[in-house]
Amino acid sequence: MSQVTIETLSAEIAQLKQMLELLTQRLSTVETKAEPADEVLSEETLIAIAAAVAAYLGHKPKIKQIRLVRSASWAQEGRVSIQASHRINVQR
Repeated sequence: MSQVTIETLSAEIAQLKQMLELLTQRLSTVETKAEPADEVLSEETLIAIAAAVAAYLGHKPKIKQIRLVRSASWAQEGRVSIQASHRINVQR
């Protein structure tokens, strides 16, 4: 079994502090990029949305506005829907 010294632990703590600082910086840049004030959708995305709406409704509608909704409730509702559709067999 190896001998753990105070110097070894101090070096590891210093290394962990550096890693934490780097990860904190990266996280702040990702958060900044992930939340634009007014995100512009590409033309391809708009065409895909229009095609999906037309396929669902059966005719080509006039789309007046598209806005992005970022909400955790959408994700949660989707998970609940998928989980509810699975059949769970519990045997006693």
